[in-house]
Amino acid sequence: MGPHPAVAAIRLAVRRVLHDVLTGLTESDGRHRPLVLVACSGGADSMALASALAFEAPKLGVRAGGITVDHGLQAGSDLRAAEVVTRMTALRLDPVESVAVRVGRDGGPEAAARDARYGALDEAADRLGAAAVLLGHTRDDQAETVLLGLARGSGIRSLSGMAEVSGGPGRSGRYRRPFLHIDRQTARKACMVQSLAVWDDPHNIDPAYTRSRLRHEGLPALEKALGKGVVEALARTAQLSRDDADALDSWAAEADDAVRDELGQLECAKLYALPPAVRRRVLRRAVVAAGSPAGSLFARHIEEVDRLITGWRGQGAINLPGRVEAQRQGGRLVIRQG
Repeated sequence: MGPHPAVAAIRLAVRRVLHDVLTGLTESDGRHRPLVLVACSGGADSMALASALAFEAPKLGVRAGGITVDHGLQAGSDLRAAEVVTRMTALRLDPVESVAVRVGRDGGPEAAARDARYGALDEAADRLGAAAVLLGHTRDDQAETVLLGLARGSGIRSLSGMAEVSGGPGRSGRYRRPFLHIDRQTARKACMVQSLAVWDDPHNIDPAYTRSRLRHEGLPALEKALGKGVVEALARTAQLSRDDADALDSWAAEADDAVRDELGQLECAKLYALPPAVRRRVLRRAVVAAGSPAGSLFARHIEEVDRLITGWRGQGAINLPGRVEAQRQGGRLVIRQG
């Protein structure tokens, strides 16, 4: 008799990702058993992911390890992290580590915790030489991300949600999200039938957090008003939006050189001739290149810069995050750190 359908679904998702990771390795990387880490909070999603990785990795010659991040935001968080380490060790993951971080304040509590978490995961993956880090985001998480992007009015890239494969500069493809097509209940069911202990983070039900309110109030209200299938539709919207955003980003990358003069400065007349969606992407690329943090740069910032091109009335410099300023000078758009 085969495994429970929920267990079979999560194992298949992880198996596919591991095959993709192995396919992407160079010949020199392939001489050693590659290491794949799971980021595990102890919640149902990440425990289901940890168990599936522990089951599938040995069959493919992959070493499986785990990292849990102690954000230090709750009393006893260090003890909770130690429990997660014990649970991952019981699954025969190795190496297994708990990493403590200090959460700042930039961007609000949720964004600051996320930045600290990814910083810790990057450091651990670099130090341990991991080929990939698996994250337990589900289809429900994707739907919430799309709705949050819609509420912020941040454009199509925001609506594209989380990518199945992502990673920062020099870390292309590091982060893998096997469960973006699997709902949260399937992951929880997989834990239940395998008798895996899980921890429900109280932050996930705390109405002080935007995502928590969306999860427990916003999405249920939408499903009540529109009927079942909202989560699936939002996840589908994310994929369609990502395809469109990728195409526009590619177009903007090609247009970037064409709108610059021989000194590399942006020419306002050439920018004006671009389709608005492409022009704004060129502007965003330039602002980030000048030193503005991408995570702090919102659509309203780019709209202000865009008005220097489309609504020029002699206005002064635009101040942007990261002490970057944009100013129109003699038919050129000058973007630099002040």
